Amino acid sequence: MATRLIIGLGNPGPKYQWTRHNAGFMVLDHLSRVMGTSVAKKSFSGLYGEGSWHGDRLLLLKPQTFMNLSGRSAAEALRFHKLTLSDLIVIHDDLDIPFGRVKLKEGGGHGGHNGLRSLMQELGGGGFVRIRIGVGRPLRGDAADYVLANFSSAEMAGLPALLDGVVDLLGELVRNGLPRTMSLYNNKDFLPAA
Repeated sequence: MATRLIIGLGNPGPKYQWTRHNAGFMVLDHLSRVMGTSVAKKSFSGLYGEGSWHGDRLLLLKPQTFMNLSGRSAAEALRFHKLTLSDLIVIHDDLDIPFGRVKLKEGGGHGGHNGLRSLMQELGGGGFVRIRIGVGRPLRGDAADYVLANFSSAEMAGLPALLDGVVDLLGELVRNGLPRTMSLYNNKDFLPAA
């Protein structure tokens, strides 16, 4: 049984609950419900939970340090559990992917994402799997304001299908690894056909 740390990135508190930047938190909350566990224990400067799923032990973590300091929480959890970057899966929002689409990636830079920047600084590199949740770019205005704004009502209507799809993707990743999961799910649009 492998142990994996899955981190959903976001900002704590009700003010940010439905913002685009909290896509990682939303996925982790949905995954925990599917697994029949919760992410509520205060540990590793975050909210933490664990359970078995598809034969693996999954450690779920929502850093409560705010996005820009997420790496501290991740580093604490990795050290405590004696895990490496190859055991880490990070779920985060991505402006460069349209809403409803998801991409997987292993390694790479932070692309301007402050949560990823913090992780890479604290962990000494970016050699971990990322599940990038598309939130799209604003047509006009500041990108920071956009990711800190709530999803639109149309996007909210699509969130259940998106969250279900990402949890299916995670199941495939846990069972069959990154190459197969990428071949099945990379750049997949999880929104129902209009």
